[in-house]
Amino acid sequence: MITITKNTTMGEILEKVPQAASVIMKYFHGGCYQCPSMKLETLEMGAALHGHDVNDIIADLNRIIQEEPNS
Repeated sequence: MITITKNTTMGEILEKVPQAASVIMKYFHGGCYQCPSMKLETLEMGAALHGHDVNDIIADLNRIIQEEPNS
C-alpha cells in the first residue's frame, strides 16, 4: 500500500495504483498526463502549476486506494 503525500511523485502513484489514473486525468488532463516529466513531478508541484489544492487531490487519491480490493 502507498501513502500519498504532497511529495509523492505522480509516476510513483501511477506505478503503484494504476486506478489512480482517473484522478490524475481529472486534475491534470490529457496533455499533461502524457508529458514525460509528469512522472517526476510531485503532487504539490503539479497542483501549484495547475491551480489546484494539493489536499483535494490527495483526498481523491486516497478514496481510490481505499476502494482497492487488495488494500
